[in-house]
Amino acid sequence: MEYYKLCDSDYRFMMVVWEHAPVGSGRLVQLCRETLGWKKSTTYTAIRKLCEKGYIQNVDAVVSVLIPREKVQAKESDYFVERTFNGSLPSFLTAFLGDKKISEQEAEELKKLIDSHREV
Repeated sequence: MEYYKLCDSDYRFMMVVWEHAPVGSGRLVQLCRETLGWKKSTTYTAIRKLCEKGYIQNVDAVVSVLIPREKVQAKESDYFVERTFNGSLPSFLTAFLGDKKISEQEAEELKKLIDSHREV
C-alpha cells in the first residue's frame, strides 16, 4: 500500500482500534458504541472494510493493527501539507501558528526537531 488515506469515520474507528488493540471484536463493538455512537453492524462493516484495505486483521474474533498510527499520521500530514500549502512546511507553520505564541520550551523542542531532520 503506497498511500494510507482514511476518510474521517475510518480514521475515528482506527483511533479506537489503535488505542485498544489487540481487542476482541465484541469489545470493539462496545467501544465503538460508547465512543462513536455506532451500531454493531456499522462496527463490523468497518472491521471488514479496513481488513480488506490492509489496516487491521481479524483473526479468531481478535482485531489487531497491521499499520501503525504513526505511519498513517505521517502520510496524512504529508498529503495535507502538499495539497494545502504546495509542500511548503514554512507556509504550513505560518498558517498553523497564526497569532499564537509558543513557549520557550516549545521553541527549543521545535529547534531540536528541525535540527534532527535537517538535510546535510
